Amino acid sequence: MAHLNKSWLVVTALLVATCAVPSARASEPPADLCSLLPAGEVSKALGQAYDSPQKSVAPRPYANTAEGTDCNYSAKGSKLWFRAYVDPSPSAATELFAKLGKFYSPQTPVASLGDEAYFDPQHALHVRKGKVRFYLNLDPVNSAPTVEKQLKDLAGRVVGRL
Repeated sequence: MAHLNKSWLVVTALLVATCAVPSARASEPPADLCSLLPAGEVSKALGQAYDSPQKSVAPRPYANTAEGTDCNYSAKGSKLWFRAYVDPSPSAATELFAKLGKFYSPQTPVASLGDEAYFDPQHALHVRKGKVRFYLNLDPVNSAPTVEKQLKDLAGRVVGRL
């Protein structure tokens, strides 16, 4: 009887330990990629009211790659373009991020944002976090330093949800 109680104690302890340890696996991005960037947060970060995003399919960058999602936010005299892709794996996303980056040179690296990030010459922000790649572009660019700060703030919010 004592042996049975000891066995149950070990099984119970293992079960509790297994359930108590959070999963180390990264969470999957949401099916609606536009939900990563709510219009209310866009409005707050950019200082004017933006409409809910107009969602459409973003083209595949190369054959046999994933389609993405375009989320276009409009405000009076301004437009924010958020494009996101979910690749099959972090390594596939890393490879595509590097390959596509050759079209956006020279790059200005951005530290501490996702796994890698940079501004392109037009001050649009490109970010990779795990298997997700995304792009933020604000038009018009009235003040590059201000726009870059605003886009980094928005990208940080997106990365925080991935």
